[in-house]
Amino acid sequence: MRKVVLKLDILDEKVKQKAMTNVSSLFGVDSVAVDMKDKKLTVIGDVDPVSVVSKLRKICHADIISVGPAKEPEKKKEESGGGDKKKEEEKKKAEALKAAYLAYQQQQQQQYYYQQQQQQQQYYQYNNPPYSYSYSYSYPQQPAAYYQYNNPPAVTPYYTRVVQDENPNSCVIC
Repeated sequence: MRKVVLKLDILDEKVKQKAMTNVSSLFGVDSVAVDMKDKKLTVIGDVDPVSVVSKLRKICHADIISVGPAKEPEKKKEESGGGDKKKEEEKKKAEALKAAYLAYQQQQQQQYYYQQQQQQQQYYQYNNPPYSYSYSYSYPQQPAAYYQYNNPPAVTPYYTRVVQDENPNSCVIC
């Protein structure tokens, strides 16, 4: 979790709403808060500060003030009896199981990724031709041929109809 504090040039409510909607559309944002008095935007979540700034610069000027871990408010623990110890032990076991499961998932993903990479390398090793199939064979040092656009369709000329009486070469027996 990160807490990103940005300084914005916000002049009115419309720009503020646009900024909040654009930032909240990013993946990993948990909360967005705007302080109009100081013109600061606070974003909390697993988000990249550079992507937040690039998203906001389309609307208004944005500067990064600080990036740090999000501090969660500490809860006061009240000890009441022996039942809490059992609950704490169960929570510890559950957390240990979660951590082990996440480690297992990560290991499986890495193995799957490695297998996919190996399959792709084998596929491309045997299935890539030495040259690209195209209209003409081009050597690797030559750039690919430029194919021009087709010519526009030819316009058929308009022929005038010739009257046979005016044509001296025509033979008409009257």
